[in-house]
Amino acid sequence: MAAVQVASALSVPLLSALLGGAVALVFLAGYLRRKRADIAHLPPSAAAAAPDLPKQVRPAGQNKKGGGHARVHHHHASAADKEAAKKHHHLDINTLRGHTDCVTALDFSSDACNLATVCADGVVRVFRIDDASSKSFKILKINLPAGAHPTAIAYSEGSSSVVVAAQALLGSSLYMYADVGAPPTGGNKQQGKLSPPEIKWDHKKIHGKESVLNLAAARATHGTGDGSTIVISCSEATDIKIWHGKSGKELGTVDTNQLKNNMADISPNGRFIAAAAFTADVKVWEIVYSKDSSVKEVNRVMQLKGHKSAVTSLCFTPDSEKIITASKDGTIRVWNINVRYHLDEDPKTLRVLAVPLHDSKGSTCLYEHMGISPDGKVLALTSGSTLQWLCAETGAVLDTAEKAHEGAISGIAWAPRTIPNGGGAPAYILATCGDDKKVKLWLAPEVSST
Repeated sequence: MAAVQVASALSVPLLSALLGGAVALVFLAGYLRRKRADIAHLPPSAAAAAPDLPKQVRPAGQNKKGGGHARVHHHHASAADKEAAKKHHHLDINTLRGHTDCVTALDFSSDACNLATVCADGVVRVFRIDDASSKSFKILKINLPAGAHPTAIAYSEGSSSVVVAAQALLGSSLYMYADVGAPPTGGNKQQGKLSPPEIKWDHKKIHGKESVLNLAAARATHGTGDGSTIVISCSEATDIKIWHGKSGKELGTVDTNQLKNNMADISPNGRFIAAAAFTADVKVWEIVYSKDSSVKEVNRVMQLKGHKSAVTSLCFTPDSEKIITASKDGTIRVWNINVRYHLDEDPKTLRVLAVPLHDSKGSTCLYEHMGISPDGKVLALTSGSTLQWLCAETGAVLDTAEKAHEGAISGIAWAPRTIPNGGGAPAYILATCGDDKKVKLWLAPEVSST
């Protein structure tokens, strides 16, 4: 009787354990079947990109032995590849990866051999661009001071010095790094072990507590300028500061007095500064150089009047004689600023173009970023995640890339000269960056000679 009671007492927990084990095995078997199905349906391109895929697991369709099952999955992979190909824009030639957060700004060096980026992860990355279609690029990484969140970057002197604007709790700072060129492809591998570049000069709280919207730089070649690089920092408030790129000396300050700035630019010859701000008018200042090449003064000399609403972006043409503006009023204007303003000649509107980009509701889109190709033929503009190219002469749409990035485009930069592109002829290249942690390289579309 005692033996029977003991057996009865043991049977309940034993039975529970057996049932629990059976349930666990069922769930485990189902999980393994689903996991195996996921791996089997993973196309080869995705499998190559999956860092956590064990090396010993061979995706279906890549088995050593042939068979109908392998051919079926190869068919699925081909269908996936075709679908991916449909989404690939024909001007999109490369993607630079490695950023771990949003890429906030980028700029090409004057020789177009290096592309510098700043990222919300607090790192400056310099990519060596020997060939725009290359499968890999040499990268130099620079860690910004702790707590510095970069918002803008510009090459400051030559092709190997950069100025970075970064926001911290107490305001924005500027940091200048020299000798930041990434090593050439195939160069000395030991270069990666060298000490990181040091800060050559810096300035704290340059715009109070306000952040820097953008940096722009140009060589002072107008008048008695000595070719030194002039850098401007545009505050999100109303002030714009002018700096000597090599020494870091502050050369002047201008105030738009227009509630808030949207962005600012400097002409390629270092003569003019123009600001897009809250109101419809665009103010233009001239940097006057002394006989000894130093900056003598900065004077407001023109005001571009014609838009009916705020100007969201602008750029100078390569010859420094025109300004192109985009406004919330749905128009793009081309202005001739090569006038005798000291004789009260006003800048002239050469062309007024309708913004050709509209959203799904038919409303005119706003262009947040704008840049013109070095040959002055192609105008690149962005709105959200859309990238569009216009003929700078006629305003005709040359091409459009919807969802150029998987998120908003945060910056664009044209290479200042053509770059080798695989086996084809060297081409003008546009770089874009976005919230999707990517930097993309795009070919300039062809412009008809007619």
